[in-house]
Amino acid sequence: MKHGKKYAEAAKLVDRTVQYDTAEAIALVKKTATAKFDETVEVHIKTGCDGRHAEQQIRGAVVLPNGTGKTVRVLVFAKGDKVAEAEAAGADHVGGEELIPKIQNDGWLDFDVVVATPDMMGVVGRLGKVLGPKGLMPNPKAGTVTMDVTKAVNDIKAGKIEYRLDKANIIHVPVGKVSFDEAKLQENFDALMEAIVKARPSALKGQYLRSITLATTMGPGVKVSTAKY
Repeated sequence: MKHGKKYAEAAKLVDRTVQYDTAEAIALVKKTATAKFDETVEVHIKTGCDGRHAEQQIRGAVVLPNGTGKTVRVLVFAKGDKVAEAEAAGADHVGGEELIPKIQNDGWLDFDVVVATPDMMGVVGRLGKVLGPKGLMPNPKAGTVTMDVTKAVNDIKAGKIEYRLDKANIIHVPVGKVSFDEAKLQENFDALMEAIVKARPSALKGQYLRSITLATTMGPGVKVSTAKY
């Protein structure tokens, strides 16, 4: 992959052979962000898990203390009094059965997170082929299948993010924006790492966290020391 001049200049500031401590890594990531927009700061965690085994799967959610800096659009599948509850909590879209053809046939996807009450999962299940590949399927582990729609919507709006292993057993998550100050990024990073460390599968033998890399949307990766974890 060919990178531009700005990237090459930024990459010179990063020593690829060094695992930086978190504070240094965050400072470097901010320094190497050169895009004209407010880039997202992402964490990429390579694990020693084998996601093909159910007992080594990692999936969960954590509320970042300072949010993600992104406005998240929430769709809630609910019925009865839960519809009004979801609307009062600030959900962007609330509905039921009538949304199925809109999503399935019209390709409507103007939302970032889907929440569903357990009694709506039969309906939502029909959207598995659409929502599944996009990582939008509600899941009890992530707190998106729940009767407490108020808490679910509030947490998501406050900066709740989901983490899960991809096919290469790597976790990719945002921890804020370049415009955040270093202390806020550090708090978000610490909250994420605490959750990831707790999520270590008991079935896993050997090293859990193989590498941690911080990067901005367009910037070079900065390796973070795993020693602490």
